Amino acid sequence: MIQSIYDDAIKSLKSGGVLLYPSDTIWGLGCDARMDATIEKLFDIKQRPENKGLILLISKIEQLNEYVEQVPDIAWDLVDFAEDPLTVIYPQGKNVSKHVLGPDGTIAIRLVKDEFCKGLVYRYQRAIVSTSANISGEPSPENFEMISPIIKEGVDYILQNPHPPKGKAKASKIVKLGLNGDYTMIRP
Repeated sequence: MIQSIYDDAIKSLKSGGVLLYPSDTIWGLGCDARMDATIEKLFDIKQRPENKGLILLISKIEQLNEYVEQVPDIAWDLVDFAEDPLTVIYPQGKNVSKHVLGPDGTIAIRLVKDEFCKGLVYRYQRAIVSTSANISGEPSPENFEMISPIIKEGVDYILQNPHPPKGKAKASKIVKLGLNGDYTMIRP
């Protein structure tokens, strides 16, 4: 039964659709990380400038090698043992649309541990873009009801979790890593 929940969402992603879905943190907008036109559509829906990088969600730690030129040694333990959702900004991204990268070529990636969101990313078999499901500058939605009708009407598919988690949703922590193991906490 659970597989069928993801089927239409995955079809939409593969065909270049923008997805509204409950990420492992807050409600998010997502799409294939390699499709320029789809990412541009996501920016239009969100009314966000294209010069800000996006976050990628992965389902297995080994996927870091697919999207990061050189993974700093500290990253493996940091990502694997993080208890709360943790987005890590790596020095140099690869194999994604230029819209996913930061202005300096960095790439932000989060290993998803939430079972529902992880199920989507795992079944898609590649990274999914994730950005908050709000109009740029507005508060991030903590629940589906807080999402703007403009967002809901602009996406190609809405994926609902049949068993949403209890409690208040919150954004991930963000840390930026350097190649030599140095780091900066961006969002505690």
